[in-house]
Amino acid sequence: MSKYEVIRGLNKHISIFHVEDSRFAPYGKIIIGYDFQELQTYMKEMEIPQDHNVYIPSVSDMENTSVKERIQTAFYGEMPIQIGYCNGPSSTLNGLEYHKGSEINIAVTDMVLLLGKVQDIHDNSYDSTNVEAFFIPKGTAIELYSTTLHFAPCKVNEEGFKTIVILPAGTNEPLNQEIKKRTEEDKLLFMKNKWLIAHPESKQLASKGAYAGINGDNISIFHGKNKIKIK
Repeated sequence: MSKYEVIRGLNKHISIFHVEDSRFAPYGKIIIGYDFQELQTYMKEMEIPQDHNVYIPSVSDMENTSVKERIQTAFYGEMPIQIGYCNGPSSTLNGLEYHKGSEINIAVTDMVLLLGKVQDIHDNSYDSTNVEAFFIPKGTAIELYSTTLHFAPCKVNEEGFKTIVILPAGTNEPLNQEIKKRTEEDKLLFMKNKWLIAHPESKQLASKGAYAGINGDNISIFHGKNKIKIK
C-alpha cells in the first residue's frame, strides 16, 4: 500500500486527492523541465523543529544556484525572486494565505497541502468546508496560482515535513508602514505580498494580529500517531 493510500485511509473526515488528480487543476500545476537537485541537496542539512514550524523566506546559499537564475528568467519572466524553505511538525489548517504572484513549492518530504480559492472569501469570511486536501509526493515541484489559498504543509510522517518555497522577492517580509484600512482586503494584509485569514483556534496567529475569519473545523491531517493538533 502506498503512502498516499495509507494517508487517505487514516483521514476519513476529508477527501485527500493526489496532486496528479484533475481536481488540482484550479489550484496549480506540476512543474517539469527544471532540475532542483541543488536546492534539494541543501535541504538535506536542514533540521525539522518538533515544536513549531520554521519559515525562512530567503536563503543566500539557495539563491546562489544556477536553477535560481533559470527560474527567475524563464518561470517568473525576469522578475526578481527569493528562495527559502518551510520545515515543521504541523498537521492542522490554522490559517490560509495568498500572494499576488505564483508560489513554487518543492516537496522535500511527502506532505499534504490544504488548499482553497480566494473567490470563496466573502466579507473576509471563509468556510473551511471549501478546503480540499492534496497529497504531494517527495520530489514533486508545483506551482500554486495567486488565487490559491494555502498555508504551511501538513506532515504525513512522524518526523515532520520539509518544503522549498519560491516566491516573488520581498514576499513575507515585514511591512514598511501601517496600512490604512480602506478596503475589506486591507484587513487581511499581514506582511509584504501576504494576505492572511486565520482560524480562531490558532492562538499563535491571533497573538500576531492575524484576522480571524475562517469558520468551521480547524482541519487536521492524521498520519497514524498524531492525535493532538499543533497550533
